[in-house]
Amino acid sequence: MEKVKWGVLGCAGIAAEQTIPAMQQAENAELYGIASRGLEKAKAFQKRFGFAKAYDSYEALLDDPQVQAVYIPLPNSLHGEWVRKAAAKGKHVLCEKPLSGSAKDVEDIIRCCDEAGVVFMEAFAYLHSPIIQEIKKTVQSGAIGKVTMAEAAFFIVPPKPEDIRWKKETLGGGIYDVGCYPISLFLNLFEEAPEEIRAAAHFTGQGVDDFAGMYFGYADGKKLSISCGMCTSQRADRFYLYGTEGTLEAPIPYNAKGALHYSIVRGDVVTTKTMQVEDNYKLEIEQFGRCVLNGEKPWVSHRFSIENAKIIDRVLEAIGY
Repeated sequence: MEKVKWGVLGCAGIAAEQTIPAMQQAENAELYGIASRGLEKAKAFQKRFGFAKAYDSYEALLDDPQVQAVYIPLPNSLHGEWVRKAAAKGKHVLCEKPLSGSAKDVEDIIRCCDEAGVVFMEAFAYLHSPIIQEIKKTVQSGAIGKVTMAEAAFFIVPPKPEDIRWKKETLGGGIYDVGCYPISLFLNLFEEAPEEIRAAAHFTGQGVDDFAGMYFGYADGKKLSISCGMCTSQRADRFYLYGTEGTLEAPIPYNAKGALHYSIVRGDVVTTKTMQVEDNYKLEIEQFGRCVLNGEKPWVSHRFSIENAKIIDRVLEAIGY
């Protein structure tokens, strides 16, 4: 089978813990190059994961004609710069979320990729999960009637004090890091942006949000409540949808794999459905590979990334970020 030769810009935690192992599993991916600001760290990743080459700069990796696609797990504030540079070198790009700090910049980044003729996708791995896709079909089928209300929560343990997620200059904060998950989830499920957004947050001394609550109101009258943050003793993520004929309960962690379940509750009757789900990051890498090799359309579309960024802009404006 033909494989995409991948280059990875940076030795970030998510790359080491999730995406690079997924590349190792993916049937259409080849670990070709790893780049870091220091050759020693790049070589350590090369040895650990089996990359063919290591580079002492991101530029050196992009200059290698053998690299077909790059994965960018850099700090949020650097995404735009390196997506543009990669596209200018003719590399296909998978970039971690959030893509940028404004919808306007997201639009420009995507324009640059389109003009360069490269495949681009924002890395929302969980959207590749078959259980998320199944839940969307279930809701659209009318299994709980017309949706009138939904709620979602995503909280994580506070990162270490030196973590870049506490720094505003690198686009830190809970909404950028974890809030973008439920925001994107319901953009995917509802296929529309809210007409009204209200939000409030608690800010740290560094000027970033560690807790936020949001209200979204939609044209047809349905309501959505989202709470998120980096302030709990353990991780917690879930979402519920309430309809005129029942409730869908989904205690599903984002990017989870293995045996996952959701339930439809109609009065006293509870119907639980269980699915075996593969590694979401592997599914993401393989789908992106098919885009490069076979001309598939990115599952996370350009339009979706732009619309999601517009909603995040409105939330951040509402909280005074």
